[in-house]
Amino acid sequence: MIKTLIVDDEPHAREILAEYLAEYPQFLLVGECANGYEAVKAAGERAPDLLFLDIQMPKLDGFEVLELLDVKPQVVFVTAYDEYAVRAFEVHALDYLVKPFTAERFAAVVARAEAAVLGSASQPLADIAAAARKKPLQRIAFKEGGAIEVIPVQRIDYIEAQDDYVHVFTRGEKHVKQQTLTELEQLLDPARFVRVHRGYIVNLESLARVEPYAKDSRVVVLKDGARIPVSRAGYERLKALL
Repeated sequence: MIKTLIVDDEPHAREILAEYLAEYPQFLLVGECANGYEAVKAAGERAPDLLFLDIQMPKLDGFEVLELLDVKPQVVFVTAYDEYAVRAFEVHALDYLVKPFTAERFAAVVARAEAAVLGSASQPLADIAAAARKKPLQRIAFKEGGAIEVIPVQRIDYIEAQDDYVHVFTRGEKHVKQQTLTELEQLLDPARFVRVHRGYIVNLESLARVEPYAKDSRVVVLKDGARIPVSRAGYERLKALL
């Protein structure tokens, strides 16, 4: 049995997905969630093999839900909008189901899902848009203990690399996220966030000044007094934007 979880903030959409899924006895529906918080909790408790995941939801969107899961199941994004297709494939979605969809289209999705879960198929859609342009990240979700916090990126002062984690500093608070600095850099707006050093990204709006530090080296001083080292390459990036 392929354990399946449906996540959508619209009751009618959940009902339609459940009805379609009932035609395929090899899929076991282990739950329905009305928002992203419920989805993160249910996925942790029920360990689904497959998620039918809405993208546009209040508080946590589908991408943020997927990012917060400790174990990533196969994912079919379900949405009324096709503008998110590029990003869906970049996070290795199995498929992208646009509402309203037909029974034939759903049949193709479950066939792909069954093959993927059982390990007999690759993900040919995953790399379709690897180099495509994305909209910059607008907010970041953190899971800390049993709580989830979503922070707008404009509140970030700077980000520090710590191996495969990042420390994100926001208005005097520190948040930890399992993600590399390079991965996060690629999602942020390059006109606002600058990688000033191999271990640091700085929000230009938090910058107070740049000071010399030692021979041929500099530091960025932020408005809250934090001092961030600046590499030669980082200084060139700063000069291009200031």
